[in-house]
Amino acid sequence: MEETVKAPPRRTELQMARSMCWHCQSEVTGEYFCDRCVKVQPLSKESDYFSCLGLPRRLSIDAQELERRFYDMSRAFHPDFFHTKTDTERMISLGNSALLNNAYRTLKDPIQRAEYLVGLEAGSVKDIRSAPPADLFEEILSLQEDLESYREGLAEGPSDKLAGLRAKLDSDRRSLEERQRELESKLFALFGKWDALHQREDGGAAMRADKDAVLKEMREVLSNRTYVRNIVTDVANTLESN
Repeated sequence: MEETVKAPPRRTELQMARSMCWHCQSEVTGEYFCDRCVKVQPLSKESDYFSCLGLPRRLSIDAQELERRFYDMSRAFHPDFFHTKTDTERMISLGNSALLNNAYRTLKDPIQRAEYLVGLEAGSVKDIRSAPPADLFEEILSLQEDLESYREGLAEGPSDKLAGLRAKLDSDRRSLEERQRELESKLFALFGKWDALHQREDGGAAMRADKDAVLKEMREVLSNRTYVRNIVTDVANTLESN
């Protein structure tokens, strides 16, 4: 059965790329389509992924609501519905669809969602520390020495020492995986703190200071998690190579 494009709800308060319709110059204020000429309107490339899907900048998201919003908007903008339209309309539908897909992929994953929000509010978290978290410093140094010894032992062939190193590395990997889960639990607890700030009515400098404190803590947890995850991956790849 051929699917038809249904008119999307009006006054969605989405950030559009233009304040006037590109086709008839009528005012557009957050509608998917122009009220006058019914031409599709481009979403602003400067809008963030939350506003792109009509969501507030909160970290606890209803997965079903997120999916519903995504599919509702995707049906409206899907390029298949614009193959008989003008080049401009086809380009807009492709651009809108790409933006929606990126937004949905990012926001449906809680870790990516947190990284994205911290990036919006406080700068990128991609510059991960080069040193281990303080409480894991000695453990990580010892593990890295064991990794080097294990790699050297692989070239020399099987031995009791190599088997012992492998067993120790596997145990350390499981320990670090547990540490990663603990960091993720701590991160998810911070989701509640961040979202609770949006319920407050005081605002102003006090609100900004509290937001900055939560963002700083989230950034630290995300940084530590990424460092630990990278070490876990390194150990797993080394063990799987033999």
